[in-house]
Amino acid sequence: MLTLGIKGTAEVLVTDDITARQVGSGTVAVLATPMMIALMEKTCLQSVRPFLEEGQDTVGTRVDVSHSAATPVGMTVRCESELVEIDRRRLVFRVTAYDDAGVVGEGTHERFVIDIEKFQAKAALRNADNIVKK
Repeated sequence: MLTLGIKGTAEVLVTDDITARQVGSGTVAVLATPMMIALMEKTCLQSVRPFLEEGQDTVGTRVDVSHSAATPVGMTVRCESELVEIDRRRLVFRVTAYDDAGVVGEGTHERFVIDIEKFQAKAALRNADNIVKK
């Protein structure tokens, strides 16, 4: 059962393949903002998965974060999340990312609890509808 206060942690070693230069979000060899956000989403997702019913998962729907410091290749970034709001299927997390020098990013992330089969079926219909309209 989902309850307020569920916490999660995850980390990633900054390698060249997740730098801004490699993912196309900039020209420098530091952790790319999209990769920091992916770590935040992963942390939140993994934190609540054990509390979901079989056949359920969560999908990200909103991200509101700042990326306040650059982390170079070779450093590890750790993310911590806390579930701070539950509104039916809507979950809101506080997220903070750190490297050895301190905070590198923080903010909030929203996810929705979904039924995997229904979600996939709806997505497939969207694709089918789009093909018909063209």
